[in-house]
Amino acid sequence: MAYNIKDVFYLSTEATIAAGTDNAGSAQLDLSAYIDPIARGRTKGTGLAIYKVHWVFQDNVDSDPIKADELGSFSYGLLAGAGFGDVATGGLNATETTFSATNALMVDGGAFYGPAMAAVPGYMVGPESKYVEPSKDVPYVVVRDNVCLVYNVAVQMTNATIIGCRLECAQISLDQATLNQLLRTQTV
Repeated sequence: MAYNIKDVFYLSTEATIAAGTDNAGSAQLDLSAYIDPIARGRTKGTGLAIYKVHWVFQDNVDSDPIKADELGSFSYGLLAGAGFGDVATGGLNATETTFSATNALMVDGGAFYGPAMAAVPGYMVGPESKYVEPSKDVPYVVVRDNVCLVYNVAVQMTNATIIGCRLECAQISLDQATLNQLLRTQTV
């Protein structure tokens, strides 16, 4: 599972969070071309190792950075094998455990707080709002055929917002014991 320039490639997805809308939404990324959880003869099963996830939050109108007057907030994450599909803001019912660090499906996640919330007591703003992430040394290995970018709006966004992610990943071979363990833990 060496992280090297020869094996690592990028995948990405994005969703638009509608302004003035509550609840959750998602964007699904199909990974079926990169994953084969069935070992055949001497051929091992394959999974997708995700080493790093890069996030972007932009204004939906002009792709500029989030406006300084934004007061909205949301939780966000990348979930392995969630299978939610593409769901517009308000169409998904996320539970309190969806964005939990204890969720075995959580590849990467955090919370976003609009710049104008910095003056509101009790809200953290900045990089410390990221709470789960894989690493180059210990990637999250996906053995299901999808990952979902999921978000849950806590405070309605003032402006429509683009949330996107770019995954640094590599296709890797897995022995049967590791593959079985990952298949058991990546069950919705």
